[in-house]
Amino acid sequence: MKRLFELINKNIFVNLLTGRKRVLSMRRELPLITISREMGSGGRPIAYLVEKKLGPPWKVFHNEIIEEIAKEVHLEKKLVNEIDEKKIPMIEEVIGDFFGKRYLSLSKYYKHLVKILATIGHRGYAVIVGRGGNYLFPQALNVRTICETNQRIKWEMEYEHLTKSQAIRRIEESDKKRYEFEKAVFNHDLRKAHHYDLVIRTGPRLGIEDAADLIVTIAKRRFKM
Repeated sequence: MKRLFELINKNIFVNLLTGRKRVLSMRRELPLITISREMGSGGRPIAYLVEKKLGPPWKVFHNEIIEEIAKEVHLEKKLVNEIDEKKIPMIEEVIGDFFGKRYLSLSKYYKHLVKILATIGHRGYAVIVGRGGNYLFPQALNVRTICETNQRIKWEMEYEHLTKSQAIRRIEESDKKRYEFEKAVFNHDLRKAHHYDLVIRTGPRLGIEDAADLIVTIAKRRFKM
């Protein structure tokens, strides 16, 4: 838990670049990357490599960090304090544009989680891993990582020290939960490729660093860095 809070603080307490802000084009040119991933495809390590290769002020926000911010009031306040006041109305606008009246039918927790996602997105220079960030920010560089099932099982066994049956069960449960979450909140099927700018199939011929390099190259062109 100590390590988790260190990661949260690392992501929250960072000075943002302000020189590129332009009120009229802020939403369109927001430097932001989202990574949707199958468990065992390397999505999270790829995200941290992207962060490292792009350098400050880019930061990774993955599931555990996002959910911890949503649960801890003081962490949420610190996150909100980093947002330019001019951006606050835009956070509500992004949510309204996507959900419309359907937002009212979401559970209280899902509404809160969506606001945290939108706030992180409006920080800029964020790599959001999971939680459907690509739907809220279609102008971001939206990536999905996939992998052959046998390779996913192999990597889960190797890196998580699981038996084959444990790895298979973990992957199946993860796929089900992620599908159900995005269907319930965003009403979309995360497996459909047209939700993303780039779908990367990792494996023996395209490794974690290769995938990170590909994302970084496209991000630099997209955001003119």
